[in-house]
Amino acid sequence: MTKSNTVPKVLHAHSTFAAGGKELRAVGLMNAFGDSIEHTVVSAEPDQLAARELIDQGVKANFPEEFPSLTGWPTPGRLVAIAQAMKPFDLVLTYNWGAMDAVLAHTVFAQALGLPPLVHHEDGFNEDEANGLKKRRNWTRRVALGRTHKLVVPSRVLEQIAHTVWMRPMGQIERIPNGIDTKAFGRKPDPNSLRLIKREGERWVGTLAGLRPVKRLPMLVEACAELPENWHLVILGDGPERDAIQIAADELEVSHRVHLLGAHSDPASLIGLFDIFALSSKSEQFPLSVVEAMAAGLPIAAPEVGDVREIVSEANRPFVCSAHDTADLARVIGELVANEALRHDLGEENRRKACAQFDAKAMIEAYRSLYWGAMGKA
Repeated sequence: MTKSNTVPKVLHAHSTFAAGGKELRAVGLMNAFGDSIEHTVVSAEPDQLAARELIDQGVKANFPEEFPSLTGWPTPGRLVAIAQAMKPFDLVLTYNWGAMDAVLAHTVFAQALGLPPLVHHEDGFNEDEANGLKKRRNWTRRVALGRTHKLVVPSRVLEQIAHTVWMRPMGQIERIPNGIDTKAFGRKPDPNSLRLIKREGERWVGTLAGLRPVKRLPMLVEACAELPENWHLVILGDGPERDAIQIAADELEVSHRVHLLGAHSDPASLIGLFDIFALSSKSEQFPLSVVEAMAAGLPIAAPEVGDVREIVSEANRPFVCSAHDTADLARVIGELVANEALRHDLGEENRRKACAQFDAKAMIEAYRSLYWGAMGKA
């Protein structure tokens, strides 16, 4: 039950609040809920708060500077401080491994301190677990998730990991696929939204990704290196791998056809300028960028990671390739490059599936039902 009849107060404990996939989803939900919730947001990386700028003005969101640190050795004193800081809230939402100390604090002290319910979200793994899950983290999750109201995952792959590796009962796991504003991504793109001009006869392989090692963007450069001269690779995103991507383009002598344009605040206005959407990640679960590209009517070339094969239309599945083979990714991109009619047909199939299954409305209602139900207000 909530602590009063006023607007519920919700604490968000994030691993980071940079403008990545899970953060954008969290902000989208905050905006969708409007003034019906008061939010307090804390981050394990206090200087990574870029997603804050995307919260609507009408949404009440606080960013306290004095909240106990979410990182450090999990001593009893530190955990009890985190737990006590949860007491004023009606619901606690935690996100990914970086917020696991908050989950552990809640499990240890929930009964003694009368803490509000907690819903934990897991969206995937960073570079340090891209090649395999860490045993210590698996053990910690098994213990820490013991008293959570629900564990939310976006993909079937994560659902199985949560059940078989983290030993969570299926009744505790809630799978909610990510959703987007399919109408926005289906609109005609704006050629003026980029500082790059798409010239007559030019074609683009495009991707939207944080420039991090797990995204393997130098691999994507290599996979596109042998394409015809009129085919360019356009990469939207920021991150520490920018120099590595540029070096790969220089070494392959394709830097004139590889464009690193940085992050863009409105991908819906431009993703339709691509002719093919390509993914090269080592680890994904339910990549929103793939769904966005589908809604824009694009064919997808991607490795088989997470739920990608299930996400794309059935007709597009032959272009989901081996997860660790640059040559195979180059092959499927090349087949799409060579067949304009196929690109069009696959794009239309993807658009239909995205609109039918991955619109944001269903996702928002699923989260609304979950959160209000946890607070006893369903």
